[in-house]
Amino acid sequence: MIVIVMGVSGSGKTTIGKQLAASLQWEFRDADTFHSPENVEKMRRGIPLSETDRLPWLKSLQTAIAEWLQADKNVVLACSALKQSYRQYLMLDSDRVKLVYLKGSYQLIYKRLQMRQNHYMSAELLNSQFDLLEEPADAISVDISAPTQVILQTIESALKL
Repeated sequence: MIVIVMGVSGSGKTTIGKQLAASLQWEFRDADTFHSPENVEKMRRGIPLSETDRLPWLKSLQTAIAEWLQADKNVVLACSALKQSYRQYLMLDSDRVKLVYLKGSYQLIYKRLQMRQNHYMSAELLNSQFDLLEEPADAISVDISAPTQVILQTIESALKL
């Protein structure tokens, strides 16, 4: 099974994803590592990615998910997946790929981003993330203002593992 933990930058995808993977004893992967060096540099400079920038990234994620499914691996993938069209690339098998949406207010996430150090995604890019966000109707939706342990319990219960 593949669990995609999605949301805007600063919503906790990596933190929750790593802890969920550890709890389930699954592999953890971060979609950020699939970005080209050029994309990372653009984001570091505060330039939002274009659809053209994202396409090779989405295709490489799609290939990885297909390989994980083929190998019957259990993976938690932290991935922004902000638009429905992006998620269509990733949701290769609705029975074996599940989506978890980390939902939070702009104010809460902005505060989190301001506290981050040494991350290429700045608080200034948060507006572009919320502008792109199309909230999924078909996801396990979790309020990120809850304590981490509650978030993890909510996800695990909803996945029925």
